[in-house]
Amino acid sequence: MSAPRRPSDPSGLERYYVLTGGRSGPGGSASSLDVATLVVSRAAPLTGMQHEHEEILRRCRDPLSVAELGAHLGLPFNILAVLLSDLLDAGRVEARNPIPAHDAGRGPDLALLEEVLSGLERL
Repeated sequence: MSAPRRPSDPSGLERYYVLTGGRSGPGGSASSLDVATLVVSRAAPLTGMQHEHEEILRRCRDPLSVAELGAHLGLPFNILAVLLSDLLDAGRVEARNPIPAHDAGRGPDLALLEEVLSGLERL
């Protein structure tokens, strides 16, 4: 009888468990994160930091959405949210929710949209 096979793919569930320290979802300040939330670094990576935390801080020097960040890092949303929670709680990143058009005080500039449409039609 042979021993059970272990998956050889290090990017599976075991990796996610290790990355998050067994946590399955964000807590505290990160519980309101969604895919459109913009994340921006507020500090440089520290020596000895977890690789994924370092990578988040490097990539978010300019604001980056959670969806874009997840795509760059190849991480599912819930795993990324846990990592962002760590950085938010430590004050190393800032999360900014996008402002919906109806909350911004006005809708889209119709004159500008008509000008763009006119320009596209001339092409």
